[in-house]
Amino acid sequence: MANDTPPRWDRKMQQRLARGEAAALGELYDRFASLVHGLAHRVLDDEEAADSATREVFAHIWENPHSFDPREGPMRSWIAALTQQIATGRLRSQQRSAGPCSPEQAERFEEQVRTAATAARADYIVTSMPSSLRAALELAYFERHDYRQTARTLGVTEDEARRRLRLGLQLLSSAMTQPAMTRSGAESRP
Repeated sequence: MANDTPPRWDRKMQQRLARGEAAALGELYDRFASLVHGLAHRVLDDEEAADSATREVFAHIWENPHSFDPREGPMRSWIAALTQQIATGRLRSQQRSAGPCSPEQAERFEEQVRTAATAARADYIVTSMPSSLRAALELAYFERHDYRQTARTLGVTEDEARRRLRLGLQLLSSAMTQPAMTRSGAESRP
């Protein structure tokens, strides 16, 4: 994806973190803090909780640099999955601390968690997709352009505009079907 770092950068960053280089954590924070905070805020809908979750994500990365496996994908994706996992865990914890609830309330809450997790994945997908796809989707969604208007605005053929829209929508639809990651790294359905 457009905003991903090269695999070599990911491996070197992991090695630097494993050596305990504080500068590496600072560099990682500068690069990914807005992504982490945005995803956490999307799930938790609370500024202070998102700040706290952001600190927890970077603390986890600092304390567990080897939990990132470059063979499983880019560091950015791992950090986004870790953020989603921590934020949804906090949301569930808040619900448990609120005390006992009826089965209907518990089901409504779990639906809220699933919705927030899906929205966070969708946000991540949109911010990570190539700018050409994102621009086409933004024109279609925000400005209500059809593929012909999108093609003219972007200066591409109508076939290319349709391709970009179709691919962008396919990527975005994966937010609905993509499983969430658990703390152990195994996939689970939210």
